[in-house]
Amino acid sequence: MSSSESPARSGNPVLSIIVPVYGVEGYVRQCLESILDTSVAALEVIAVDDSSPDNCGAILDEMAAADSRLRVRHLDRNVGLGQARNIGLDMAAGDYVWFFDSDDHATDGAVRAVLDRLKAARPDVLIVGHERELWDGTRVPNSGGRYFRDPPAPDTFTCAERPSVLRIMMAVWNKVIRREYLLELGPRFSEGYYEDLNVSFPLLMAAERLSLLDRVCYVYRQRRSGGITSSASRRHFDAFDQYERVFAFMDARPGTEPFRGLMFDRVIGHALMILERGDRISPPDRAEFFGRLTDFYRRRRPAGSRVPGGRLKTVKYRLIDRGAYGPYRAAVALVEARRRARTLPQAAVRSARRGGRVGRRLLGRLYYRVQLRMPIEENLVVYAAYWYRGVSCNPAAIYEKAAEIAPHLGGVWVIKPGGPGPVPDGVDHVTPGTLRYWRVMARAKYFVNNVTFPNAVVKRAGQVHVMTQHGTPLKKMGLDQMPFPVGAKGLDFRAQLARADRWDFLVSSNPLSSEAWRRGFPCRYEMLEIGYPRNDRLAVATLDERARLRTRLGVPEGKKAVLYAPTHREYRDGYRPMFDVERFTRELGDQYVLLLRPHYYYPAARNGQHQELVMDVSAHASVEDLCIASDVLLTDYSSIMFDYAVLEDRPIVVLANDWETYRLTRGVNFDVTASPPGVVARTEDELIGAFRTGAPWSDTAAKARDAFRARFCPWDDGHAAQRAVTRVFLGGD
Repeated sequence: MSSSESPARSGNPVLSIIVPVYGVEGYVRQCLESILDTSVAALEVIAVDDSSPDNCGAILDEMAAADSRLRVRHLDRNVGLGQARNIGLDMAAGDYVWFFDSDDHATDGAVRAVLDRLKAARPDVLIVGHERELWDGTRVPNSGGRYFRDPPAPDTFTCAERPSVLRIMMAVWNKVIRREYLLELGPRFSEGYYEDLNVSFPLLMAAERLSLLDRVCYVYRQRRSGGITSSASRRHFDAFDQYERVFAFMDARPGTEPFRGLMFDRVIGHALMILERGDRISPPDRAEFFGRLTDFYRRRRPAGSRVPGGRLKTVKYRLIDRGAYGPYRAAVALVEARRRARTLPQAAVRSARRGGRVGRRLLGRLYYRVQLRMPIEENLVVYAAYWYRGVSCNPAAIYEKAAEIAPHLGGVWVIKPGGPGPVPDGVDHVTPGTLRYWRVMARAKYFVNNVTFPNAVVKRAGQVHVMTQHGTPLKKMGLDQMPFPVGAKGLDFRAQLARADRWDFLVSSNPLSSEAWRRGFPCRYEMLEIGYPRNDRLAVATLDERARLRTRLGVPEGKKAVLYAPTHREYRDGYRPMFDVERFTRELGDQYVLLLRPHYYYPAARNGQHQELVMDVSAHASVEDLCIASDVLLTDYSSIMFDYAVLEDRPIVVLANDWETYRLTRGVNFDVTASPPGVVARTEDELIGAFRTGAPWSDTAAKARDAFRARFCPWDDGHAAQRAVTRVFLGGD
């Protein structure tokens, strides 16, 4: 196996944190930032890129270039979590090692607290507190936290003196281990699932000095989807092999006999949890898994051990011993039926309320239900954009390319009355709520949208949903908005994820987008890293097209057209330009014309005396037209800057006069003031001064734009729509 590795760093670290990385581009940056405590020098972080198929490798290299404490090892093939940990261990130079999962993170000050405790206690193994973080941001305390405090623990102890440590979470990530002790003891991480069991338990049993840090240091992210051990697979059978290794260690290790009963109970409890969770062992494999458990039970049950207390637990143990899977399954089903019976009244109330809502729209919904039983029309595509506002954005670009290279497909747009512009000639469309609308929504094969379809839309087996999005997420989106109550006001995140569960494909404009979408919408879709189809026009725009568009828009000949396109601000009521438009046009003179394009939530404001120098283009159907026709973009934190950067020769000016307020209220994924696409103005005076001096056209601004473009427009080559059509509609790569 070949690999590449960043150079070793000088110095003698006290702590080596080892982070295997695979398929976590949405989380790995937070993980590494949480452990690269700037106040800690005696630290090395070893990230092992286990041939990750996403952008993790690039993220690791970027962060390693910025922090010499981070070393990166790139593997040329995937070896799995256990072997990746072993590789990191062999690279480590610290006195202690701490194994992190790359989608988890440390709490503030955790690394410093761990180092302080290591210095004070000098343990073989330090066990730290942890919490679970659910998909909605809820923190769940460690259920084994009582073993840290009851009874109070001395600074150091052995497992024989405090066997309850074997009941603390069995993972390796809550244990900081003296490296020489681990190497001398000899266990290595195994292949397969639950690869750390045969390391964690022997380390605790054999240690001469154990210590507890009763502080939440580690946050275990319980991902909504994509977690290895929370998905159905026969690999969950690996747990038995891993526990056999633990018992083999005890067979060969004197002094471990007192731990057998406790370990036996841990195995039975863990195996039953795997079996009863319902999402780990597929129904056809459950009887076989139960049989493996019976075999383990009979072979490894300690002589003279008693069945644990509790009637249900006693029944389960006896059925396992007998190998009676049928009666066991009946017992579990009876308990579940009783639980459901207790919640039936509440469920009946909810069902009645839903029935009332359906009744108010009875005709359309009944027709929709009938149509859902009819065959899917394999060549029918439904398109929509901006909540049915018209034909635009990425869906429009895909629609046009499909007509060119997949003419066998028929496209229907959903457009509500009173949209911002007329429907183009020849475009087939339906009005929401009509019978034909419900028919195409029930029977189309493909759905392409840049926002989302209503909750009432049912995703049928065999239908394909494509989410194109409509901008690079400079601001936080999806679940990332939860810590920002101003930006998240009124959002139903559970409903958001339910809608995202319908997506089969998600279009990404650049690596930043991929990283943000994975975090914000952690669902099971294929990421199409192809660039934005709507930007194809910008990538191939010509001077002739620019001239035609300027004439059509009425841009006066010889004037520089400044396209002003700000973003929406949740902390403000309504739309107001972030600068004095009247002053801007007055002081810059008649060589400029300002094209006002507010966020689509608002109409443009046209106040002031110099109306001949201000054009309201808020109703123009295509923002791509405006980009091509203009000479320079003036924006703030709008995603339009990422699109405009595709135009290689056009300056970009960012007015960031409320950056701190926006950052704190909305949340951002990228500091545009630190790595801007051109000139950044912090005040209105700076904005006017920049245009007066020609700063947007300077070499400094051009270099900034080129760097920005290289980073955020790597896939915008004029063929994004073709790639989308080829992959989704034609089944190609």
